[in-house]
Amino acid sequence: MFHGSILPVFFLPFNWIVKREFPLYHGAMGSYVITGGSPLNGSIRISGNKNAALPCIAATLLTDSPVTLQNIPAIEDVNVMIELLRNLGSQVEWIGQNSIRVQTSAALSRGNNQLSPRLVDAIRASLLLAGPMVARTGGISLPPPGGDVIGFRRLDTHFFALEALGSICRITDDGFLEITSDGLHGAAVFLDEASVTATENVIMAAVLAKGKTTIRNAASEPHVQDLCNLLTSMGADILGLGSNLLTITGVQKLWGADFSIGADYMEVGSFIGLAGATGGELELTGVDIVQLPMIAKGFGRIGVSWKVTGTDSILVPSEQTRIIQKTVSGQTHKIDDAPWPGFPADLLSIITVVATQMRGSVLIHEKMYESRMFFIDWLIRMGADIILCDPHRAIVNGPTQLKPAEVASPDVRAGMALVIAALCADGVSTIQNIYQIERGYERLSEKLLGVGAKIRRMT
Repeated sequence: MFHGSILPVFFLPFNWIVKREFPLYHGAMGSYVITGGSPLNGSIRISGNKNAALPCIAATLLTDSPVTLQNIPAIEDVNVMIELLRNLGSQVEWIGQNSIRVQTSAALSRGNNQLSPRLVDAIRASLLLAGPMVARTGGISLPPPGGDVIGFRRLDTHFFALEALGSICRITDDGFLEITSDGLHGAAVFLDEASVTATENVIMAAVLAKGKTTIRNAASEPHVQDLCNLLTSMGADILGLGSNLLTITGVQKLWGADFSIGADYMEVGSFIGLAGATGGELELTGVDIVQLPMIAKGFGRIGVSWKVTGTDSILVPSEQTRIIQKTVSGQTHKIDDAPWPGFPADLLSIITVVATQMRGSVLIHEKMYESRMFFIDWLIRMGADIILCDPHRAIVNGPTQLKPAEVASPDVRAGMALVIAALCADGVSTIQNIYQIERGYERLSEKLLGVGAKIRRMT
């Protein structure tokens, strides 16, 4: 059972949420000035998956041998995660533009009073330190984790899973997460939701636990698979990769490894949307084609398709139907998110803005976060014809000519959606708080300039 007060973490005051500070990376909180109205054409190389990089960086804490990670995106969230590891005493160095080497001491301490609360507050992925730290050191004291302000994000699944492995989890009166254990043991774990971060935490805890652990209703997203593949290359015994049932037999020690992170399919979906919305033609390289079937179905419903041109490349042509499909019975279609292999929740913001440029109507249903759809107010301000039915559903009618405006990015994916909207608008738009965008997109302004976008990054 949980111990201590839960309220300080589960129900954070609104003003505490929206007035977060990011002192180490404050210079990144600038703006984009974008002149839209022109199709974009050219080639873009896809970066490594942010959501794989963060748990893989955390997983390096599980060994005192050096671990080299390739294809790491040079983004703000990665910078914060690296600083958190340095707080704990790890040596982390960039050995290339997108490669890091991590060496963690055999004398790793529990991290009590070592982790900067402001760093932990900067990213939700700081919670991923819990699994490896309880496995290696027997516990951790973690300040309240932060991240995108997209709605209620509970911790129950993490706590129940880690307690099943022999941990004691509690939240202190000042909101710290305290997790301790005298020794982890294998167990049958059923996750009450297919949470990605909870799955990753229990995987990292279980690989060094005594005995066998089964995880049912596990998340199976590509970034979870990347974490499992890294751990396997380090000597972990994990069966069921890519499925919702994982079986992990604990080992006494993990070793170093050299591992390459997979492609960021969220970035792929974002640039597919960019090409479709602006009417341009973009070639995307460094793509994992296997990850695209459900993304193809979602974009196909609003009249956007692409061609596979190589083993890791696709072409989004300028010629598109640009017609939102009806269902087979002639009704308005719906696009909703679901755990993998369903349509990714992070791409709903993108497909919403793309739909404003297509002919017809579509219902967007965001099931997971009750605040994520509120960025639609900015799109309406720019002239979009959208009815926000409730916090989870919106009806998009198109096409509409978007107008330039000054807007602010509320989270990573909504921020990218606003960039796409600005590139569609006829005139000059300003997007504030681009820290939120650059947390998830590597060299975004540089990539956009390379395909003809008129964008200036202001600090």
